[in-house]
Amino acid sequence: MTTTQDRIDRAPLPGAAELARRSNLGVQLLRFLMLNFTMYRLAKSSH
Repeated sequence: MTTTQDRIDRAPLPGAAELARRSNLGVQLLRFLMLNFTMYRLAKSSH
């Protein structure tokens, strides 16, 4: 049986582009707004 640490060690690491995307505040803000808009639409359609 594999341990948790073995599975963590085998996990893929993000590339440079992915790390840049994750640390970019503009991209994070856009994703946050998109998520909020999606939740708003879902709530609006059910009421």
